[in-house]
Amino acid sequence: MAIYFDSIVFGPVRSRRLGSSLGINLLPLKGKICSFDCVYCECGWNSEGHSDNKIPTVEEVREALESKLSECHRDNIPVDSITFSGNGEPTLHPDFPEIIDYTILLRDELFPKAVISVLSNATMLGRPGVKEALRKIENPILKLDGVDKDYVKLIDRPQNPNYSISEVISNLEWFEGDFILQTMFLRGVVNDVEVDSMRSDLLERWQRMVIALRPREVMLYTLDRKTPLSTLEKVSVEEMELAAAPLKEAGIKIRISG
Repeated sequence: MAIYFDSIVFGPVRSRRLGSSLGINLLPLKGKICSFDCVYCECGWNSEGHSDNKIPTVEEVREALESKLSECHRDNIPVDSITFSGNGEPTLHPDFPEIIDYTILLRDELFPKAVISVLSNATMLGRPGVKEALRKIENPILKLDGVDKDYVKLIDRPQNPNYSISEVISNLEWFEGDFILQTMFLRGVVNDVEVDSMRSDLLERWQRMVIALRPREVMLYTLDRKTPLSTLEKVSVEEMELAAAPLKEAGIKIRISG
């Protein structure tokens, strides 16, 4: 069953990665809009729940965020991270850069110790203003699940037929290491094809790519909730530790969530 965030601002919730996280959903409340259609997404398939495709306006986001942050400030509710996630890819919002600027102003006023985090699949980094907006925040958390196009096509299901891994990597290089890389580890069967993030050739190419990019941190994680495709399995923490070992040796900070 798909899980949707039914408000523009939600939480704070306890995040295993970000602490007390106040979420912002820039996408429809009753469905998902994303440039990927990942087989493991907790929000389900893109085709589900599209009874209302309306995205919130800048003013609606401003009002919702100011109201919730003011409430948390008044009631002494901690906020460690203001986190853009929600029902799909947040950088698809046409006014994403403007919303980031306002979020920074409001954060500085009410919760100056909080960080701003954006969970993104990195597909929209080529859109004007998106990379620049992400450079303004503390935690641009950018996904790249693999380097092999066939593997990525199976598990991430890019919706743009012109999706290019090399273009994504080029955009990630622009950050000069000042970003957090996030990668999902899983195994199972997709479209009658066996997939395994730990397959040696896939893993070695991913490791080389990460070492070349040198992000300030790499988040390795695996399945945590029910997935739209039932033929998937978790990868163990021990296996992810093995996958991350060469990165640690290269001096890259690692965080593993099992």
